[in-house]
Amino acid sequence: MEIPMLEPDEVDRVFGLVNTGESADPFQREWGPALREYEHITGFHETNPMALYHHQVKMFGPPCRRCGKPLTTPRAKICGACMEPVAAQKRTRW
Repeated sequence: MEIPMLEPDEVDRVFGLVNTGESADPFQREWGPALREYEHITGFHETNPMALYHHQVKMFGPPCRRCGKPLTTPRAKICGACMEPVAAQKRTRW
């Protein structure tokens, strides 16, 4: 499943809203504003606040040259989707 990722400035916006809600519901008070901001930025309705920690561009590597999926980490040696060795790809910083 493809999930929209947050750029570093967007991460700051989203996590800056944690614990800023005014609801009587503790979950909504803690995570409601952050989840709404994530949806506002990406258009994706996320319900699991822990997933926000994983939806960050900086956690992944560049797209694989063979299949186009992002590498699982910036230092990956093999593509987790198609098993293409990264050594066969030119490593670039992006």
